[in-house]
Amino acid sequence: MLVVISSKSSYRVNWLTSSSFVIALLLALPIFVIAGFVFSGSAEVFTHLYNTVLFDYVSNSILLMLGVGFGVLLLGIPTAWLTSVCDFPGRKIFAWALLLPLAVPAYIIAYTYTGLLDFAGPVQTTIRQVTGLGYGEYWFFDIRSLTGAILMLALVLYPYVYLLSRAAFLEQSASTLEVSRTLGYNQWQGLFKLALPLARPAIIAGLTLALMETLADYGTVQYFGVNTFTTGIFRTFYGFGDAVAAAQLAVCLLSFVALLVLVEKYSRRKSRYHSTAEFKAKAKLIPLSGWKAVVAFFICFLPILFGFLIPAGQLAFWSLTQADLSDGSFFQLAWNSFYLAFLAAIIAVGFALILAYAGRLNPKKVVQFSVATAGMGYALPGTIIAIGVIIPFAWLDHQLIDAAKKWFDADVGLVLSGTLAALLFAYTVRFLAVSLGAVQSGLGKIKPSIDGAARTLGCTPLQVLKQIHVPLMKSSVLTALLIVFVDVLKELPATLILRPFNFNTLAVRAFELASDERLIDAAPSSLLIVVVGLIPVILLSRSIAKGRAGS
Repeated sequence: MLVVISSKSSYRVNWLTSSSFVIALLLALPIFVIAGFVFSGSAEVFTHLYNTVLFDYVSNSILLMLGVGFGVLLLGIPTAWLTSVCDFPGRKIFAWALLLPLAVPAYIIAYTYTGLLDFAGPVQTTIRQVTGLGYGEYWFFDIRSLTGAILMLALVLYPYVYLLSRAAFLEQSASTLEVSRTLGYNQWQGLFKLALPLARPAIIAGLTLALMETLADYGTVQYFGVNTFTTGIFRTFYGFGDAVAAAQLAVCLLSFVALLVLVEKYSRRKSRYHSTAEFKAKAKLIPLSGWKAVVAFFICFLPILFGFLIPAGQLAFWSLTQADLSDGSFFQLAWNSFYLAFLAAIIAVGFALILAYAGRLNPKKVVQFSVATAGMGYALPGTIIAIGVIIPFAWLDHQLIDAAKKWFDADVGLVLSGTLAALLFAYTVRFLAVSLGAVQSGLGKIKPSIDGAARTLGCTPLQVLKQIHVPLMKSSVLTALLIVFVDVLKELPATLILRPFNFNTLAVRAFELASDERLIDAAPSSLLIVVVGLIPVILLSRSIAKGRAGS
């Protein structure tokens, strides 16, 4: 089909492409700022940190990553294999229920288990009542420790490995495992010598996501008193008041993130993993019975029990029986959180639509690079993005204040850095990649011939996007809105740094109350975050349920 595009239409396409460049540069601003401040300012504070606590930051961060990495693999791979390939009582329920811990932020599960397992909690209180022992006369696991932080993070992050591993196992051809039988492999040899190597890219990708979230965590490690880069950045920024030293620490953390990305890419290097669709047969589940079925049941049940049922049940009990909601602040916090998350989701999805459609109209490498650049914020912890946002916004505010005073003799105050604008910008940088992935997936399912037909009828690119593409990919757009909404609702580090004075959200209030040891009062805010977080988990479970090869 020959499509004639007028010069006016070409101008609009170029305008759309130019907009994608501007958006990409704007969203990459925090990274440029962090990189630019590394070699500026005085090095006295960073030298002091190097001589005192930097080794603790590095060592604890590495140990945390190693521990969480081992934990998520130990929990994620066996459960993914069992629910994908084996048949045992409860398998269909476990297939989606194993995603439930993903709805619980790590800092919330940390507060809950501290309330349960701390000295004054019900577990140790019961032990003392039953045994008659006093303080120091018995040993009990110290939840507020590096090991405790590893366990908490592993319990809520293993679904990344589970999700991607299970999808890989489901996509594997059933004939592949059948061929392994003809080679003399039993079921378990087929797992270790064929299924796992074929699923390796998905496993590594899930592990990388889990480790990125581990590096980005602040609430858990701060509450447990574990010194990592995220806690160090907060202390440097607030304690020393030195944005440059905080930026230098942020670069150290950024190097860890970059290393994870490089390791993930290097692990695949020249390897290729193909699944031949025409040879896929309907998968035959391996039946488990007797003690094997019991073992499989408990392997899948325990992560759900400790990662979701116990913390969610305890939060519900505290909220319904002991928490104080009489001051009405809970409802104000819920409103603040919801409208902030809604605005951030609208902005992020709007930018994602522009970027994805610009990449569709102009597939040149420079455009694709700008789209990829705009989406790299998701790989960065909220602390890095917050520091990268507050520095230029504060500078710009001071310029505006000086200009207003000079030209109009007026005091305009903080226009950007002291308002929700900085917070919304940081959320957009952090979570644009989430919405961009969903929008690109939806656009990819629309045939290019539809664009050409609409253009021949005189529609502009923006009209095609608004009137044709958005209605066709409505489910993808709604999914993107929902996931960004929930991610913003759970975000803690960036909100702590950038929130306006006397402005709180559910996540911040839960953190403040838990820090004051008011764990019961923190329960309602925490529970609402968990309940809302269940929505994208349900969507995810429904999508992967359709993924079995040959079904």
